[in-house]
Amino acid sequence: MTLQRRMRTEVLAAAALALVGLVGCTTTSGGSENGGDVAQELAVAVQFPIENLDPHGASAMDNGTQIAAKAIFSPLVRIVGKSQFEGVLAESWQTNADASEWTFKLRDNVTFSDGSPVTGSDVVASFNRVVSLAGPMAVNFKDHQARVDGTDTVVITGKGPDPALLGKLVTFYVTPANQDKAGWEKPIGSGPFVLQQFAPGQNLVLGANPKYWAGKPQLDRLELRSIQEIAARMTALKTGEVGLTWAMPDDQIPALRSDPDLAVEKLDGGAVVTMWMNSSAKGLTSPAVRRALWQAVDFETIIKSLYPETGALANSVIGTNVLGYAPQTPVKYDPVAAKAALDAAGWDYGQTIRFQFSQPQFQQFTDAVASDLAKIGVKVDPTQKESAVFLQDLLALNWDLNIQQLGTAGFDAATNLGRLYTCAAKRTGYCNAELDNLLAQAGSTSDTAKRQDLYAQASKIIWDDAVGMYPMFVQIPYARSKTLQDFTLPVDGVPDFAKVRIGSDAR
Repeated sequence: MTLQRRMRTEVLAAAALALVGLVGCTTTSGGSENGGDVAQELAVAVQFPIENLDPHGASAMDNGTQIAAKAIFSPLVRIVGKSQFEGVLAESWQTNADASEWTFKLRDNVTFSDGSPVTGSDVVASFNRVVSLAGPMAVNFKDHQARVDGTDTVVITGKGPDPALLGKLVTFYVTPANQDKAGWEKPIGSGPFVLQQFAPGQNLVLGANPKYWAGKPQLDRLELRSIQEIAARMTALKTGEVGLTWAMPDDQIPALRSDPDLAVEKLDGGAVVTMWMNSSAKGLTSPAVRRALWQAVDFETIIKSLYPETGALANSVIGTNVLGYAPQTPVKYDPVAAKAALDAAGWDYGQTIRFQFSQPQFQQFTDAVASDLAKIGVKVDPTQKESAVFLQDLLALNWDLNIQQLGTAGFDAATNLGRLYTCAAKRTGYCNAELDNLLAQAGSTSDTAKRQDLYAQASKIIWDDAVGMYPMFVQIPYARSKTLQDFTLPVDGVPDFAKVRIGSDAR
């Protein structure tokens, strides 16, 4: 093929893809992969860009990666409510008396999308890969070992009791044991969809997996798009270019509610806007300094101004629906006292705090925080970073102040406090042996009341030492076309499209 002809072919192919990509929520005549007369296609504007499809590595806990993982892969179990789980790859499970050993019986005849069987060896290989990559999930499993007991049974053993293991496993996805050799450009999974195309940070195009163990999805084509510019995302929803989006700005919600073609719902997902302060950075090693900075920001006014629909002043480092939630004494806005505390601590007013964020939704929030701190003479430089750079700098502690929205997988503090706040985690520059001891005790007892008490003590230390500022509980708004059927608000904050369909019988 000549270069000119090849270029013409590539241009035509790109144009065809662009035309298909305009579909938001539609049925198309002319045959369906599901075997009917109509193909069902859905385009979704995701909250965060999908940068990586590897569910085990450094990006494993990113919201974008989790959404892709839920569509392409399968976990052993999933969360359906607080302390309530149901099997996915695991047909059943049991634990010994002290919850130090968990045995999972896999479903029969489950295959990956390439037709190969899902076996216990794949589960163990995936588990070992999570640990060896030392990504954000690895801390949950660092003292655990997985082994195969026959082809369809997996045993996970800890050095001590781990009553929270099921909650930790909801974000653990199983991939083929040889996936590393095959490459991650087109990963193979056992989930409801298969990969068709992927442009990191832009869009992910998926097709129905005809071999999905729970039955082929209704959707023939699912496109997950990143539209980070808010106005463009709202326009795409209103014009039908996309059929679903979520986490819209509060000032957009009234107009969306008034649109007769759209349905708007809010999910109380237990997420907390979290602003870690790097305890190892210049000037921030003292709890008194960190608390003074927190005291200098009028979060109540910021929330009322920017988040009247979806925000509420937080009183804990984790959500109210999480096992381990314990209300703390709110930090009262007092700029005079904050300035006096900084003066007493010898704060260097020539220092500029490096304030990093990755998503445009945080721009107004970070600007408001910087404005309040400037009123007492503290210099702040809010900097938006591309997602991959943000993550790299986050793990390298290349920041002073960091903002992100954190949920708690499995509604158990073990998957948040136990994963992020230990000395070994090295996530915030903070290290406290007393806190480590409390978290270790909480993670190793099956006594629910005792775990609640231990996590309450841990939360108080984190709050009082101002490891971060914890300003806001978040409700997540979802807006969808009324033709989008059988979509349910995800209890874990990660949408599931396995049963979604397009229909005219709007509810």
